[in-house]
Parts: sequence; structure tokens; C-alpha cells
Amino acid sequence: MIFVKTEEEIALMREPNAVVRDCLKFVGEKICAGMTTKEVDTLVYDFIKASGAEPSCLGYCGYPASACVSVNETVVHGIPDDRVLAEGDIVSVDLCAYKNGFHGDGARTFCIGEVSAEKRKLVKVTEECFFKAIEGLKEGTPLYDIGYKVQRHAESNGFSVIRAYTGHGIGREMHEDPSVPNFGRRGTGIRIKAGTVLCIEPMIAAGSYRVRILDDEWTAVTADGKPAAHYENTVVVREDGVEILTL
Repeated sequence: MIFVKTEEEIALMREPNAVVRDCLKFVGEKICAGMTTKEVDTLVYDFIKASGAEPSCLGYCGYPASACVSVNETVVHGIPDDRVLAEGDIVSVDLCAYKNGFHGDGARTFCIGEVSAEKRKLVKVTEECFFKAIEGLKEGTPLYDIGYKVQRHAESNGFSVIRAYTGHGIGREMHEDPSVPNFGRRGTGIRIKAGTVLCIEPMIAAGSYRVRILDDEWTAVTADGKPAAHYENTVVVREDGVEILTL
């Protein structure tokens, strides 16, 4: 069931999403070579708590950290640990905050020092995919137009779209209907109503879109070991466009 939000609910959602926005900016300023992924997670936890919010990810379905910190070939759900970030890595940080009875969600992929031209292009194109996805997005847009635009932009740049994971609705629950794939056929899917709040999150791979799950039952890596990137914002669909809550 898709929960269309009232203006009062959207107003309450602005705060947790502002925490996500500011936390991602803060992490981007601090993350560097020599830092462990666990130290990145600590930055996230401390920032969210200091902002008067709660880290939604911590304990979610047993997840043991406040952020997903995914390095290079890890697509999503990388569990923070003692791994040391190195020059040339790309690192996706996905985090959620809970405040006012609602969740906010966002992700960015950061370059650690000088990275390869392929990785830099991958990160850039992944972010572009998000902005392509919201072009023309408004009340009445077919849901799968979002994924169509992501897929078209990613594949036109020689990359592939991860199919095993999708974006989603968000509100009082961190994951709500509808599922928002990053691929699809234009003109298909439900017509989106104004007041629908979505997490649109392109996950793009340099090689194959296929993934495998590690023994921890969380970490998803590309099956071919090639790098992947992730970019996510929470948006409100309006009658004539979108409002981005995490920018």
C-alpha cells in the first residue's frame, strides 16, 4: 500500500532528511585514506545522535551499524569494520535518520584521493542518473519512467544497472511501497500521486549488473569484482515537479 503524505507529514519529514543531508556532507568532508570503515560509521552515529535523531539502520533487521559503508566492488550494505580506506578507493555511504516519527534516507559515493578515470566517471554518471530520473517527474508520471531514465543514461555511458536492489517509498517506515527499480519500460507502472515520497537511488556497476551476497548475509558485491557506485535522495512528488528533501 502506498501512503501518500499530507503537508503536515511532509513538514515533519524535512527534519530527518535535513539530518541525512547534513550528515552526508559532513562525512564527505572527513572521509579520507587511512580511516577505517568503522570510523566512518562512528562519524555517522555521532552526527545523527548530536542532531537529535536516531540512526534508522542500527538494528534494522539485525543490521549491526548506523551506516552502510560499501567500498569499490561492494554495491550496498557493506558492514563497517577494520578495513582501511586507501587512495584510489570509491566508498558509498548510505544512511538513514529517524526523527518526528519519520525516516530520511540518502547515499553518496566518495572518491578517496586520486581514483582511476573509470571510477571517477562511474561516480559522476551514477549521480547524473538520479537527476535524469527526476526530469519531468511529477504527479501522474508512470512509476517505471524513473528506472527507464536511469537505465538509459547508465547504459549509454557503458555501465550497467543493478537489478537486485531498488529504491522505495519512505515515511513512518524506512521502506514502504512502492518499489522503485532503476530499470524499466517507459510509460508503464502506476501513476504517481502528488504527496508520494520516494527514495530514488541509482546503483550502477562498471561491469555486469549481477551481484552475490557474502557470508555475512548483508554485503552485496558485484559478481565480476568490478566497482559500483550509489547515489540516493529522498524526494516528494508534487503536482508540477519534485521537492528534494536531502539536498
